[in-house]
Amino acid sequence: MPRDRIDYLTALSTSWKQQTLNNVVHIRYGDAPAFLDVSSIVSSYDMQGQVSAGMTSNVLSTNAANQLPWNVTTVGANVVYADRPTISYAPLSGEKLTRRLIKPIPPLGIFELLQAGNAADAVLQVAVRSLNGIRNQGVSGGILQPADPEFYPLLDAFRRLQIAGLLSVRTERRNNDEVGVFIIDEGKTEQTRADVKYIRDTLRLKPGKDGDLTIVFGAHQRNGNELAVLSRSMGDILIDLSMGIDVPEADVAAGRTVPTVRPITAKNPRERPLVHIHSGPAAPAHAYAAVNYDGTAFWIDDDDYASKRTFTLLMIFTSLAETGVVAQNPTLTIPVR
Repeated sequence: MPRDRIDYLTALSTSWKQQTLNNVVHIRYGDAPAFLDVSSIVSSYDMQGQVSAGMTSNVLSTNAANQLPWNVTTVGANVVYADRPTISYAPLSGEKLTRRLIKPIPPLGIFELLQAGNAADAVLQVAVRSLNGIRNQGVSGGILQPADPEFYPLLDAFRRLQIAGLLSVRTERRNNDEVGVFIIDEGKTEQTRADVKYIRDTLRLKPGKDGDLTIVFGAHQRNGNELAVLSRSMGDILIDLSMGIDVPEADVAAGRTVPTVRPITAKNPRERPLVHIHSGPAAPAHAYAAVNYDGTAFWIDDDDYASKRTFTLLMIFTSLAETGVVAQNPTLTIPVR
């Protein structure tokens, strides 16, 4: 069973990466994304063994003087192993597909990812369109919309405060609703105090007596103790990723796709592709994820940690967009005979 568990989890991980990368490439070329979820795996295997042994000796059926002495010993073994997995796929359509692609990621879930130790700057850059009206960079209709000048410094300040252990999140029940509360503790060093001041001044925050900020969904705050988060949907994120692919120039010239708007050569690292996706005749043998589309290979390098980290976050964002909680693995049932 340990072998089955590891093998199937590895196969599921590889399948998810390929499906997600394939959809990003399809979107870049104007094709519709499609999703198949693995709902269950039933692994049934049989192992049968048989061992036989025998010996044959010459008998004195002829004259002993003319007889050649001999004997034959035979030993045989036979082992048969069969693994017959049954995998159930559930295609996404209708309401489920709409939730996955269009529903914004719940803001509370985004900040709980920060609480769980995920890098604040990476999470917020991927999942947030604006914070209290301060806009992130984004893509709309193939056109790059630049971030407000204050946004990237906000990401850097949040990350430094996170490393210093000054950010925390909790939930409260208010009028039968679950409400997220974000706390920015006062810093003890000159840098952390400067970061806290910059965040509060830029986002026009006036926390409560305990430094509490209520996390709400929206483009603008209604009062000083609200952190208004306009979060992205998974469809929005996939479109953004697709516009950073290094597509072949011939495909752009032929009108099969549009030019890349997030070039890897951008001077500001935060304006480069969120995930660096290469293209070429063939993917490297040890690529992190690779797919083929119409004769061209697209892949993510295994030594590109930043791209791998962001790509992995997509799985968590997908679950948050659908349910508000982190996804559970499909059921794996292993009958043994």
